[in-house]
Parts: sequence; structure tokens; C-alpha cells
Amino acid sequence: MVQLTQVNNYLKFNIMDKEYVMHIAQTIKEQLLSFTPMPVFMSWGVSEFVATVFRELPALRLKVNGRLHAGYVVIALNGSDYYEVYLQKEDDDNAKCVNEEVCFDELGDVIDRAIESGADKEEYDNFCDQQLAMLLSAARA
Repeated sequence: MVQLTQVNNYLKFNIMDKEYVMHIAQTIKEQLLSFTPMPVFMSWGVSEFVATVFRELPALRLKVNGRLHAGYVVIALNGSDYYEVYLQKEDDDNAKCVNEEVCFDELGDVIDRAIESGADKEEYDNFCDQQLAMLLSAARA
């Protein structure tokens, strides 16, 4: 009887953990989509959202294809109630920490600078103008 109780407690703990991780990942996704302008979000080439545990923290993993980074972005909720943002290549287990104290309303800006626009706004604006010119010239041909 004692073993059965221990097994039941273990299962409840794991189910609770899974539900907690799913809840946190859903919250991250909702905050990211709510506070990031849709054209900015679309420029990242997001192809999947996955709830996960990353470095023992509940997290959301995005597969992205940005101008500066292609692979994964991991957004993990830390014990200080801030998000940690990591970049990870598809074929590499090592992750680079971009920022470890991100508020929910800063997620989009932090991720965009890391994977798409970079730190130089003028350079990114020139890049976007060139891309637009190429698209328009191809549409005329």
C-alpha cells in the first residue's frame, strides 16, 4: 500500500509539472503575440512553438528563421519572475544567453534585436528598403 501511495504521489507531481510548464508556455506565447507588432513577429519566420523545460525552468521554444539567427529561441521563466532568452542552433545543444532579465513587454524587442534587426537601426532599415526594392522590381518583371 505504501508503494502505491508513493507511485500516485510521483505521478501527481509529474502531471502537475507538465500542466505548469504548459501553462507557462501558453502565457509566454500570449504575451509575445500581444506585445510584439505582427510584422515584426512575422519577420522571424516562426515555424513551431514547443512547451519545454530548459535548464530546469519552464519555457517556450520557438523555431525561427531570422536574418541574424536561424534555429531556436528559448524563453524561460526564472525564479525572479523575469524571462531569460536564449539562442540555440538546430544542430547544437549549446545555448547562448541573450538576456536573463526580460520583462514580458520587452520580449519582442529583445528577440527581434537578437535574431532579425540587430542593434543598428539604420543598417536594418537599409536592408528592409533593399528587400522591398527587390520585391517590387520582381513584381514588375
